[in-house]
Amino acid sequence: MFNQIGLVLEGGGMRGVYTAGVLEYFLENDFIFPYVIGVSAGACNAASYLSRQKGRNKKVTIDYSSHPDYISYKNLFRKGQLFGMDLIFDDIPNRLVPFDYETFHNTKEKFVIGTTDCLSGSPVYFEKNEHKENVLTLLRASSSLPLMAPIIQYDDRYLLDGGIADPIPIKKSESDGNKKNVVVLTRNPGYRKKKFKGKWLFKRKYREYEGLIDSLENRPEQYNRTIDYIEQKDNDSVFVIQPTSPMEVGRIERNPKKLLSLYKHGYNDAKKAHSRLEEWLHK
Repeated sequence: MFNQIGLVLEGGGMRGVYTAGVLEYFLENDFIFPYVIGVSAGACNAASYLSRQKGRNKKVTIDYSSHPDYISYKNLFRKGQLFGMDLIFDDIPNRLVPFDYETFHNTKEKFVIGTTDCLSGSPVYFEKNEHKENVLTLLRASSSLPLMAPIIQYDDRYLLDGGIADPIPIKKSESDGNKKNVVVLTRNPGYRKKKFKGKWLFKRKYREYEGLIDSLENRPEQYNRTIDYIEQKDNDSVFVIQPTSPMEVGRIERNPKKLLSLYKHGYNDAKKAHSRLEEWLHK
């Protein structure tokens, strides 16, 4: 139905519950795209979307947000990770809220996970079908924020958050052959990133990863250029869904009421866009 149409998902930590709401509405209304690419929280939300598990993203984010190990400054000091990565990428998918691996692996949709190579600072993309047994590791790498999570070593690479090198991977989707893209953003219209600060701290932590430092320093410009690129695209080639106003939810928010409100915001924005999206998809 949606030939050569990609679904592009921005990250944003806990702001990703907005995307979870959008994808929940998509699932309920059979908006399943043949190509999905995401970084960080966007990639994590995409996994449950592709496994067709309605309600799962809400459970694993909002319902677990108040868990003592989900976001813990104690763990940051003890283990070097603010988010409980073992909880999120092992306990939850394998025991607490089981992930449907069978459905996920058997789906025909192409799923691409974006990460950042710490040595080169360049984006590295991994396609689901080529790394079936290691999807959780790659999702973990894509979600590993600098200073807040350890570097993930995989396939002879050292990887961190995919949103560093390519925060909104629309150009990757286009290079993979998609003529049209639905882009779900987690920032309001008009938002632009400010100049990178704290370079000294990152240089101290990642002194052997000059590529990563360069990518972090260039990230605001990269992000802003990508937003400009999306805004300059004609309406026939891109369909954007994003919050209509600045968020009250931050990257490490753990207030369930705020998170639920943002989740509903995403769901309702997708619902409001339904008829326009249907028309756009069939142009």
